[in-house]
Amino acid sequence: MTKQRLLPFLALAAALVGHGAARAETYTLQATPQTVEWGHYDPAAKPVLTVKSGDTVIIHTLITNSPQGLEKAGVPASQVEDSLKAIFDHVTDKGPGGHILTGPVYIDGAEPGDTLEVKIVGIDLAIPYAYNAFRFGSGALPDDFRYGRMKIIPLDAAAMTARFAPDITIPLHPFFGSMGDAPPPEIGRYDSTPPNIIGGNMDDRALVAGTSLFLPVWVPGALFEVGDGHAGQGNGESDITALETSLVGTFQFIVHKHTGLDYPMAETPTAYIAMGFDDELSGATRKALHHMLDFLVAQKHMTRDDAYMLISVAGDVEVTELVDRNKGVHVVMPKAIFTGP
Repeated sequence: MTKQRLLPFLALAAALVGHGAARAETYTLQATPQTVEWGHYDPAAKPVLTVKSGDTVIIHTLITNSPQGLEKAGVPASQVEDSLKAIFDHVTDKGPGGHILTGPVYIDGAEPGDTLEVKIVGIDLAIPYAYNAFRFGSGALPDDFRYGRMKIIPLDAAAMTARFAPDITIPLHPFFGSMGDAPPPEIGRYDSTPPNIIGGNMDDRALVAGTSLFLPVWVPGALFEVGDGHAGQGNGESDITALETSLVGTFQFIVHKHTGLDYPMAETPTAYIAMGFDDELSGATRKALHHMLDFLVAQKHMTRDDAYMLISVAGDVEVTELVDRNKGVHVVMPKAIFTGP
């Protein structure tokens, strides 16, 4: 990633939103056997919806578990979504991952070398429960828990809390564990589990409503998919699951032309976020630091020495997730420290 090719975040985004506002449309995409991809991002996937830059799509997503598994854990059959049952009954093209992803959405005009901005306008709970589970051989402590357990956790949409136990109440911050686009054609079908250059299963709790995710475009139309809804999560997602649930997301898609961005980044109302994914935590950390360095040099016109120092005195290096084969790390730089443009 070179300094000439990095994405100028807010200024360009605001200009494009204003330019396209008059012609923008809003669509709704349900999760059905015909509108989901199970466990993969694929450059050859057939789009289920085509939109233009500036358009908004309300996307329904489904919990990553089976109807039988939910009922066995204590969810009443009447609370298991019919759409989830239909997908388990009728979708046969599965894997290699386990996530049910709604899409792909084709964004007209997006071409390789562009950046797709995914503005997360809103996220709503779809069902009144979540689950958390661990299983033998997974999570950050596989040798400590040589068995599996699943817990159903009630959600209160009015209070935006989860009742983990009679004396434990958790504030909710809904986000999508997996948001990504199709990989380059030479990669082919990509497992939905490990995050990478396409975004995907980032499990980044910072990507809540009001945030923009910036994804490199690798194929025409980008082919965006989303799923793995989380009502909340701790950084690291230590046992391999969060507050897993079904969510409805409202997204605005904006194409930024010829940026050359080659790795996912994000922007919240208060911070810039650089990401890194690698099978080693140290490798993920180095990638995230390098991407923040590049951003500060290109967008804030800093020397590389000063940028490195600024990260050390004002940036937060955080573990995003530990459990998706590729580890995730992000660097958060607060906007408030910059008094200039």
